Amino acid sequence: MIEAIRKRRSVRAFLKKAVEEEKLKEILRSAMFAPTSWGTKAWEFIIVKEPDTKKMLSEATAHAHFVKDAPLVIVICYNNKVGRRFREDSSICAEHIHLEAVNQGLASCFVQVADAGDPPGSAEPRIKELLGIPEGFRVQCMMPIGYAKRELKEHRDSEFDNSKIRKNSELKNPNHERHLKIPERAVG
Repeated sequence: MIEAIRKRRSVRAFLKKAVEEEKLKEILRSAMFAPTSWGTKAWEFIIVKEPDTKKMLSEATAHAHFVKDAPLVIVICYNNKVGRRFREDSSICAEHIHLEAVNQGLASCFVQVADAGDPPGSAEPRIKELLGIPEGFRVQCMMPIGYAKRELKEHRDSEFDNSKIRKNSELKNPNHERHLKIPERAVG
């Protein structure tokens, strides 16, 4: 598992090579094995391969321009009438998609839709209208999938940061030199 995690990168440039249906099926199978709050499995997936539709999806936010160039896009939707944890359930599912894409020799990227756009929040209604997503559903993200145009470097052990790990006994002791501090930029 750690090898897939090391290789997982956010890829934004893809080869013009179709993704095999069997690989897509395995990616979706992996997504459906993701845990959900109360076991609701409230997510649903829209697979977009049509160039015109991918182009319109790529215009939904300023950070989605590359979506049009992927062989396919998985749009992760969530039925709020069934599930109770839209962001959590959808995001865990997206990570399963990331990792299985790597396992299949493919690449992906998480392109935020919920709360994205200019003005903030404008991307989701655009995508819902474009894809005919009914009321009661949310759209968490788009995940372009394909063969990477170039391989990115794997994550390295040097990225492991021990200073990010605390013991609860350290947090309870304000005199301890490593107690948790909120960075000033995060204070609102």
